[in-house]
Amino acid sequence: MRDMESGVAREALSCECGTQLIWNYTKMNAYRQGISLGYIRIAFHPVSAVERVPFPWPQTRAAHPVLPVFLPFAGCPARCVFCAQDKQTGVETPGSGSEGVARALDLVSAALEERAIRQAAPVEVAFFGGTFSAQPENIQEACFARLRPWRERGLVAAVRCSTRPDAVSPGRLQHLKALGLDTVELGVQSFSSRALSETGRGYTREQAADACRRVREAGFALGVQLMPGMPGADAAVFQADVAQALALGADFLRFYPCLVLEGTELARLWRAGAYVPWNLELTVRELARALLTAGKAGVPVIRMGLPLSGDFTPHIPAGPAHPALGALVQAEALHHYIYERVAGRSVAALYPPRSCRGFFWGDKGGMRERWAALGLHRENVVWTETPYHA
Repeated sequence: MRDMESGVAREALSCECGTQLIWNYTKMNAYRQGISLGYIRIAFHPVSAVERVPFPWPQTRAAHPVLPVFLPFAGCPARCVFCAQDKQTGVETPGSGSEGVARALDLVSAALEERAIRQAAPVEVAFFGGTFSAQPENIQEACFARLRPWRERGLVAAVRCSTRPDAVSPGRLQHLKALGLDTVELGVQSFSSRALSETGRGYTREQAADACRRVREAGFALGVQLMPGMPGADAAVFQADVAQALALGADFLRFYPCLVLEGTELARLWRAGAYVPWNLELTVRELARALLTAGKAGVPVIRMGLPLSGDFTPHIPAGPAHPALGALVQAEALHHYIYERVAGRSVAALYPPRSCRGFFWGDKGGMRERWAALGLHRENVVWTETPYHA
């Protein structure tokens, strides 16, 4: 199925054990090598006046589908005020120690066996949830031992993990590199001292920045996850966070706007009036700005917003949750980009890549009036076959 929420393709597969796994197509390695933005052509009156402008953000060609292994809270030193990983992933806490991890890996093995039968493309296995690099070394080694036969058979092409900035000491990174880890995603959330303090993250802005540098120096691809709208972080803080992540050499970014989730400390604060989440309008506007900022740096944003499912949505009493958040953001960002380049001139036609068609007019056509104000309608928006990455 197509997932315009994040601008990437997703495929839902069911393995023989009946467990549904979500495959997220993203770039595996070398996110910043050879990425081209593609182009948009703008025709002005007279029609002979045509400008070609770069597409404002990169979309990477999928290297391998990502097979997630969710280990909620495993390795985490404490529960963050906003965190409810079990509700987010639909996976209950797998249990303590190697037994819980083994159960999660059993599901991976079943999915890989099914792919082997179909002779499907190799995957990248991703350890999400919890703090993978803080797990005991024997558990990390057990994970890679289970994956080794699949790598030897060519069915696992790479491995990534998400972790905390205070859990990537040089020794831990060296150990994971030796085991075969390729990519590290750091759940930084913010580089703001105030935001980190108000959410009890347990590390400083300096530690977060140092963690990014260490990951890069150790030879890993670096992903940075940011949380706009978290307590203590206004719009200016979020834009500064994006700039900081880019300056530290992030190969890709994820934006997860802060949601109020049932069963968290943040839900209690919200009900007490001590926390006010961002509304959807502010979220879309600020994520669009951040998407354009990252685009100028040639760095892809591979996710915007948590995946929403029927089981997860009832656990969100407040916050900017929307099933097509990524599409809203992309539509806003592209409109802003074209608006600035039109600069009051009379537009005859616009020639965007056909890949934009799913989000261009906005959710339920919500962008039509704004495009019409620029003189653009269905008749003079001409889709081209030039993909994002051409």
